[in-house]
Amino acid sequence: MKALLFDLDNTLYPAEKNLFALIDVRINRYMQEVVGIPKEEVDPLRRQYWQEYGATLQGLIRHYATDAEDYLEYVHRFDIGQRLAPDLELQATLEDIDKPCFVFTNGSHQHAERVTTALGIRQHFNEIFDIRVADYQPKPSPLPYQQVLNRLGLRGEDCTMIEDSPANLKTAKQFGMTTILVGSEPSGSFVDAQFARPAEIGSWLKTRSLNGSGS
Repeated sequence: MKALLFDLDNTLYPAEKNLFALIDVRINRYMQEVVGIPKEEVDPLRRQYWQEYGATLQGLIRHYATDAEDYLEYVHRFDIGQRLAPDLELQATLEDIDKPCFVFTNGSHQHAERVTTALGIRQHFNEIFDIRVADYQPKPSPLPYQQVLNRLGLRGEDCTMIEDSPANLKTAKQFGMTTILVGSEPSGSFVDAQFARPAEIGSWLKTRSLNGSGS
């Protein structure tokens, strides 16, 4: 194992923090106030775009010529500090990991910076790969995975991916990555391990290294 790829939202912090509720409000407002979509059409369109493209942004780009940078700045413009605080247990886990760690998110770089800073863990990540890495194509589309591997100069077999989304891990496994699911979502055969919190992966990684399977 040469690199660990961590998803951001609902992975590095618990889903119970519900940052998505704040993001959802901002997305709905953007669609209504900036794009001009009638309120009653917003939720059906978001469901359609998630199903077809994996993210609301892709649908807005394709059907409304939305400026992606304007969208990302708008929907992530809220106070992270009202929901997140330093996570000492996660800090200790990341401190003990002797492999390079990276954030791989469908969100923006700025959002990832704010989240990891609020959690007190920004210094443990070598780089952040955001939605821009594959021209705004989101996970679980294969393209961003390939772009991340290209940027790192690694094969999928060299990487472990930590995610809260089984769908995103399914694509990771297709690239040959070791897969860790965080949270209580039902998993499939493509998931190698599952933990309630990301801080719990430390002992698992150490066990793999001692057994020679993490090299």
